[in-house]
Amino acid sequence: MRILRTLLIASLAWVPVSAQQAQAPAPALNCPEVATALTNLMRNDARMRDWAALARYKEANASLGASAPGESRVAFMGDSITDAWPQPRNGTFFEGKPYVGRGISGQTTPQMLVRFRPDVIALKPKVVVILAGTNDIAGNTGPMTNEEIQGNLTSMAELAKANGIRVVLSSIQPVSAYHTAPNAAPQTQTRPMERIRAINEWMKGYAEAEGHVYLDYFSAMVDDKGLLREELSGDDLHPNAKGYALMAPLAEAAIQKALR
Repeated sequence: MRILRTLLIASLAWVPVSAQQAQAPAPALNCPEVATALTNLMRNDARMRDWAALARYKEANASLGASAPGESRVAFMGDSITDAWPQPRNGTFFEGKPYVGRGISGQTTPQMLVRFRPDVIALKPKVVVILAGTNDIAGNTGPMTNEEIQGNLTSMAELAKANGIRVVLSSIQPVSAYHTAPNAAPQTQTRPMERIRAINEWMKGYAEAEGHVYLDYFSAMVDDKGLLREELSGDDLHPNAKGYALMAPLAEAAIQKALR
């Protein structure tokens, strides 16, 4: 009886599907829209299987080796802004310095917290420079309150401190709407400036209270309208070569302060 019931349900479910297939031809596999959809599906599947992208730097971490005697290794933890910094189009990434970039495009603070041990602590740096939060505000991994973002930043700082690593907390950089494409949402909408300012204000106070260094990119990159200076970015979010050239000495000064 159970088998008959199963067959009946299956046949009822099959009939409308078959009728629908008869009415509308299946899309061609070489259709660009289908190819794009399949590519995105496979990419998202891969991301979900390694949500924090632990595999991204696994080989690089294994081959890095111990710091040389007297060397002050610095790890940069962050998102796409950190990830893109070493690319040739953005100039040199602290050439000749034992600085290690561990940024991953699109990441949020909970993802960074998951990979903080293999990508920072295990490398035994003297200093970690953390730049994070803008993608949390944009909701890249779901809605995040300011308090949740602050909690994750606090956890990373506490982990670093517990392992003898000095902490540089970088302000979230301003965004703008100077280069918004037609029909696209401006960065100022997905990343409201009032939230950026609020988290930066908290970060500055937290760093001072805990003995960390606060790296203020924001004040150097904001214009008189309260937005990211137009000449420092081509997409209202990510720094261009001029932006990184401005950031580099600020980061270096913060690192030297942390090493004192």
